[in-house]
Amino acid sequence: MAEDSSSFASESGEDSKEDEFELTTVRHRPEELDLLEAQTKFTKKELQVLYRGFKNECPSGVVNEETFKDIYAHFFPQGGCADARTYAHFLFNAFDMEHTGSVNFKDFVVGLSLLLRGTVNEKLFWTFNLYDINKDGYVTREEMLNIMKAIYDMMGKYTLPAIKEEAPYEHVEKFFQKMDRNKDGVVTIDEFIDTCKKDENIMQSMQLFENVI
Repeated sequence: MAEDSSSFASESGEDSKEDEFELTTVRHRPEELDLLEAQTKFTKKELQVLYRGFKNECPSGVVNEETFKDIYAHFFPQGGCADARTYAHFLFNAFDMEHTGSVNFKDFVVGLSLLLRGTVNEKLFWTFNLYDINKDGYVTREEMLNIMKAIYDMMGKYTLPAIKEEAPYEHVEKFFQKMDRNKDGVVTIDEFIDTCKKDENIMQSMQLFENVI
């Protein structure tokens, strides 16, 4: 196991040299593994597997938005590249927690941990961050509609029965009326989480996001 951990970031001398150039990214030495294990709900072994897969897709240790879109499009080949890439743009924006224009391994596993193994509150907080496109701490109707349209464009055309074109607008209007409790035209994180947790229909609708992540 010790050998496994020591070879986590580099399985050859060539990889070791490559690591020297990754000064701006997270270094995955054994001590870094301990830190990531503490920050996520993954085991060291799981982190090793995830890192090998990440490094295989992103040899530089970071992924920019265009590469992220290409990778994500593979998950929805039936939707066509354009359909998947629109939603992937918003998804990348949510994973890029520090707003650097790139996603490193730490960004990736922290976000993945929240989505797969987070508490209800953590998952809802992440979803709010997805909706909050401009990261100002509020979600507007327009932001919510942009996300919802991207999801419907990617998945809705292939559902049976077919989803009507106006469905995203109706969906957002219903959500927004429930969430914007003080009717100020924006939804705060507290309004979002509180409304979602109290409304079974909204929580069921949130499953849509888990299906497209």
